[in-house]
Amino acid sequence: GGVRSGLPRSVANQLAAQTVKGAAEMVLQTGKHPGLLKDGVTSPGGTTIAGVQALEDAGMRSAVIGAVTAATRRSMQLGGIPEEEIKHKYGL
Repeated sequence: GGVRSGLPRSVANQLAAQTVKGAAEMVLQTGKHPGLLKDGVTSPGGTTIAGVQALEDAGMRSAVIGAVTAATRRSMQLGGIPEEEIKHKYGL
């Protein structure tokens, strides 16, 4: 997105990395749910909420949940947990 918006790739990469790092540090330092932190940094009609809406519209939350679920399921398979147990005990 940064390159698409006119930033040099090196700047776009640095900004993206710092954004993710900063968000993670806020969660770890405060112990607050990411949604509460988001509410604290967004303003009506602002740039952050516009970006959050774009992520929601693109299915970001669903994609992350799906990725974690798929990785968990695969880890269980590699760990030798039977398929029936994965399905019935864990609902995966």
